[in-house]
Amino acid sequence: MKLGLGVAGIAISLVAATAQADCPDYTTYAQSPQGNPSSGPLRLPYMRPDLACRTFNSTSVEKVILDMKSRLKDPDIARLFENTFPNTLDTTVKYYNERENLAFIITGDITAQWLRDTGNQFAHYHALLSVDTDLANLVKAVINNEARYISQYPYCGAFQPPPESGLAPSVNDWALGVLVNPPVNNQTVFECKYEIDSLCGFIKLSSSYYEATKDASMMNAEWLTAIDQIFRVIDEQSQASFDTDWNFISYYNWTGLAGSLAGAVNNGGNGEPKGYTGMVGTHHRPSDDLSTFAFLTPANAMLSVQLTNLATILDHAGVAPNVSNQAKQWSKTIEQAIWEHAVVDGIFAYETNGLGSRYVMDDANVPSLLSLPYLGFLNMDHPDYVKTKKMLMSRGNPYYARGRSFNGIGGPHIDVWNPWPMSQVTNIFGTNDDEEILASLYAIVNNTGGLGLIHESINIYNVSDYTRPWFAWANSYFSEMLLDLAQRKPHLIFTDNKPYIPGQ
Repeated sequence: MKLGLGVAGIAISLVAATAQADCPDYTTYAQSPQGNPSSGPLRLPYMRPDLACRTFNSTSVEKVILDMKSRLKDPDIARLFENTFPNTLDTTVKYYNERENLAFIITGDITAQWLRDTGNQFAHYHALLSVDTDLANLVKAVINNEARYISQYPYCGAFQPPPESGLAPSVNDWALGVLVNPPVNNQTVFECKYEIDSLCGFIKLSSSYYEATKDASMMNAEWLTAIDQIFRVIDEQSQASFDTDWNFISYYNWTGLAGSLAGAVNNGGNGEPKGYTGMVGTHHRPSDDLSTFAFLTPANAMLSVQLTNLATILDHAGVAPNVSNQAKQWSKTIEQAIWEHAVVDGIFAYETNGLGSRYVMDDANVPSLLSLPYLGFLNMDHPDYVKTKKMLMSRGNPYYARGRSFNGIGGPHIDVWNPWPMSQVTNIFGTNDDEEILASLYAIVNNTGGLGLIHESINIYNVSDYTRPWFAWANSYFSEMLLDLAQRKPHLIFTDNKPYIPGQ
């Protein structure tokens, strides 16, 4: 790990320009309508920052925006795509140093880099990486920075800026008074909640980059160390809470001390006990909330898929065959364990503990049960998914809620009456039914609070009451879904029935 190098004159010019320009804080900017409204009935505003204030510019991204706008038949959807597709590049590249191969990407209104969010914030640019070298180099720098984080703190999911950036670390009030084992340095770590999907996000971004570019230089010593650390976590967190001699096994624990915002976690910060299943336990969910039971089904599904992807890129690059074999074996073990322990009567449980307990629910954050087809774990027409999905989008899921204008799945991160638009995006990825797709699409489009951006959650009793006006992951996910429809269901959104694939 290289630390402390001065960066004057070598950071990408757009980042430097942003620091010098008279640019509004996007957190404030995103809270009120800005540019000219769309010509549709919703009159959605243009919410992109001025060119001088954008944190990264890509000609290939601009071309996709023009291509899509020219063909989308609803001007309000066209405006949403125009605002959301570039949002990660427009607003979240807080630091990029191409020579040092480092980039720091924030999640939106929180100045920290989440492994999970970043993997999703760049997912919709995958098709452009093979034709846009500058964009590909940015993604490579993101991966390299995350490899440094994971090499040192594999149990943590959110991080402070790299020291080379000159950016000051943020104080996270929710991390104050929190006891973490193994201990962390809050000058590097923003928050050390262990979520297995965060590590999956790193593999996802790495696989996406390599599949598009075939650039094996990404797989440097730091990256391979990070991969080794991921397998260390997999091995440690797949073990039961008690060994055969009733010794309690704990490799990671997290709990708030008295007076902390986080609050205490039972069993000395270890949470609920677990037995061995072949799945990998996680302390927190993708929402950053505590798990009820350790074996989170959708996170394990994502892990199984991403380990297969990891093996695929390692084999193609001719790198680390022993790691590839390990990835293949774990992927198979985890997949078999999911089918054996998480499915009862055709219904997937959200969480299990390997001791007979199961929690049937879903959370909006991906990976979720609703997102199993999106994750690549199964096909949307698999009978167990169809049955589970029907339950998830109904009263059978304790975190599904429906109001007069908006409905969807939420989670305990906000509250039960605040479903997330993200869940409706996920629902579209899980169906081929045209009417269902349009219903979910317009549930999102009609509920942006007049701002033309995708929010975190929406109050079903008052849709003008929402959380997080600037949530880059949700913006990326929405535009990724529109690009999926552009290929899979062009007649629903275009003036013609001709599929569209970016970069072609």
